[in-house]
Amino acid sequence: MSSERLQNQLNQDKELFIPFITAGDPTPEVTIDLALTLQEAGASILELGIPYSDPLADGPTIQAASKRALSNGMSLTDALKLVPEMRDRGLTIPVIIFTYVNPLFQYGIKRFTEEAAAFGVDGILVPDLPYEESDQLSQYCENENLSLISLVAPTSKERIKKIASRAQGFLYCVSSLGVTGARTDLDPRIESFLKTVKEASEVPIAVGFGISTREQVQTIQGLADGVVVGSALVEQIEKQGESLKNSDEKELALQRIKSFVKALISE
Repeated sequence: MSSERLQNQLNQDKELFIPFITAGDPTPEVTIDLALTLQEAGASILELGIPYSDPLADGPTIQAASKRALSNGMSLTDALKLVPEMRDRGLTIPVIIFTYVNPLFQYGIKRFTEEAAAFGVDGILVPDLPYEESDQLSQYCENENLSLISLVAPTSKERIKKIASRAQGFLYCVSSLGVTGARTDLDPRIESFLKTVKEASEVPIAVGFGISTREQVQTIQGLADGVVVGSALVEQIEKQGESLKNSDEKELALQRIKSFVKALISE
């Protein structure tokens, strides 16, 4: 099941661009500015990461962003509360929350899904939750009309059909093994992997992990319905961090981020 906002976006946008940012990096207020800037730059869906001290799926760039956000006092509750503030300031694209299993269990899965829906979230992505153990979260998401985004990787093999059969919203394809982070080259096996996923999936497929250049985006656009860019964008945010926190320099820094994104996804 997909939220109406997510399903409408998926129906009308056939070339999905899904940027990832970390809530609270470099500050909670700038996270809202970044979300709006990314929407202006052409984002289809925003993936909002909850900072976590043990982010198993994330490489050094996003680990550092989590550390910065946590040092700013960002919590799961505070991250969720950013979403209605984004909506109040004009964010209309769907928001997918990226988080891990342990924070969800500590917070309470039922409470989390109820609050996420109430705050205007459209879906949830939990990279360390195995498909075989997702029934409870899936049920709570269904109760709240949230999409539980499933992941498949090249190692999923015979599980691809099973995971794809229950995919909601879009199916997240991990482009290469290992943690998140920019890669110089795409895995040469990605075309056959995505062909297998595409044949099994009735929902759009989006590719993430390691996508960082215009050439890689173009390649993925020819093979899938969408592309997820995380570390490359977070690296730009880190570079602009001090300017983003300076009221006199913030607008120029946001324009630099916007230019980076447009160069990544535009002809």
